[in-house]
Amino acid sequence: MNTPRVVLASTSRYRAELLHRLLADFEQVAPGVEEGALPGETPAQCATRLAALKARAVAAHHDGAIVIGSDQVAELDGHVLGKPGNAARARAQLQACGGREARFHTAVCVIDTHTGHRCLQATDLTRALFRTLSPDEIARYVEREQPLDCAGGFKAEALGISLFERIESDDPTALIGLPLIALARLLRECGLSLP
Repeated sequence: MNTPRVVLASTSRYRAELLHRLLADFEQVAPGVEEGALPGETPAQCATRLAALKARAVAAHHDGAIVIGSDQVAELDGHVLGKPGNAARARAQLQACGGREARFHTAVCVIDTHTGHRCLQATDLTRALFRTLSPDEIARYVEREQPLDCAGGFKAEALGISLFERIESDDPTALIGLPLIALARLLRECGLSLP
């Protein structure tokens, strides 16, 4: 039996870097879906729905592949923390998080079009307790790392780790955007050999 090709339904460089830890060869395809929460939807429900929506959108055009969709929704006191987009919003977001716990819901969906359209899903919850951050610390951090395209306004895999008192998660890669422990399990269920 031939090994099916794997398609990551994302153009995120962070997710691609993580997936390269598991697989040497895969394609990346933009899912082209509208992101955002539906009325009354919790952050966890939103992440799960969007991961599946991305995977389905790409799977519809990639027969014979294993398609991976993922999404992360960050929240502070029940309010969604989006990607800041600019330095001023990144600073404001980090100021709001200082001394508080933010929650990151990271969902992954694997659709196996190689053996049928079986859909496998998993979600990770990461709790991140931020240190009390001074305006100077925040400004230096945002200037140095430019975390403008990251939910919550930081990169935990780099200097952003210095912003925290504690991080609690079942999967340390989930906070970066793709829960590899769960993904490896789902890929094995689809017949891929890992490691």
